[in-house]
Amino acid sequence: MKKKLFSILIVILLCIPMIYSQEDESLIQMAILLDTSNSMDGLIDQAKSQLWKIVNELALSKKNGKSPKIEVALFEYGNDSLPQNIGYIRMVSPLTTDLDLISDKLFKLTTNGGDEYCGYVIKDAIEMLKWTNNNKILKVIFIAGNEPFNQGNVDYKKSCKDAIAKGVIVNTIFCGPAQEGINSFWKNGADLADGKYINIDQSVQYTYVEAPQDKEIEALNSELNKTYVSYGIEGKEKKDMQERQDSNAGAMNQEAKIQRSVTKSQKQYSNSSWDLVDAVKDNVVDIDKIKDEDLPPEMKKMDKKARKEYVEKLTKKRMEIQEKITKLNKERTDYLNNLKKQNNKEDTLDTAIIKSIKEQATKKDYKFNP
Repeated sequence: MKKKLFSILIVILLCIPMIYSQEDESLIQMAILLDTSNSMDGLIDQAKSQLWKIVNELALSKKNGKSPKIEVALFEYGNDSLPQNIGYIRMVSPLTTDLDLISDKLFKLTTNGGDEYCGYVIKDAIEMLKWTNNNKILKVIFIAGNEPFNQGNVDYKKSCKDAIAKGVIVNTIFCGPAQEGINSFWKNGADLADGKYINIDQSVQYTYVEAPQDKEIEALNSELNKTYVSYGIEGKEKKDMQERQDSNAGAMNQEAKIQRSVTKSQKQYSNSSWDLVDAVKDNVVDIDKIKDEDLPPEMKKMDKKARKEYVEKLTKKRMEIQEKITKLNKERTDYLNNLKKQNNKEDTLDTAIIKSIKEQATKKDYKFNP
């Protein structure tokens, strides 16, 4: 009997890596490290307005035929309002799939000060975040700033080498002239961690180019919002945050608003922790067993059959709206790409991140549409 049990245990242990690999290999983990010193307001504004475009580009990739799960983390550094003894650094958010949370935290960032320690913040990102041990997936850091890369008492060379030893690529984005970034070691940091060095102009103001599909996408987003049903203790707060991020994106520019609407039509935008439609679809909640007190007012008086039908109706409606937005976005992208061929555009934060991450993802067998 002992021999039989031992054999079963061996089989189970042999299967674990295979299960782990199947679940994990379509994951993308990305940490964004932003300099929030006084001179970086333009960088923060670019991050606020372009987060959704970056996510949308990643969402279009596939690995082994599967769309990736996307985890994003956010750090700020170089802000004098943060404690000196921890390097003027703060982990704003750990790696999370909650994209509304990342947006909410991003919009609350303010600039102040200070001393920018790139080696220190990279070290913290490597040590504090829960990076997967699976090196077949894409794990990347993007650090952006405009001061010398070698400031502070933590050696950036060691931090970058420690990062790539864990399979985490470090891409550096210098906000200023290319040669100045090279002279101040930003390129060297990227080279040490198999990353790309890019320079951008953080003062570039985004010019919105309207596409024929924009008004319909905006209208569909309003309809999409009506399919979200909050439940549980945090439900209403999270629903309010969703609406707040719509407003935040719109306040930046019309393009950010459209890109956020597109994100909400994708698989990666899942809210099963507070939205009943996603929770039932993802088998997080059994609609027949949910407590009355966890339901929104409009569902409390429904019997079990009515509740089930209500969620099914909203699920169907959401899928239809998301499919329409996806189709319109493809048409929109084709339209804007044709215009872009006629105009050379300067690199901004989104183009810098998208270009490098596509190249790095392709090396790990993620596929992007041409």
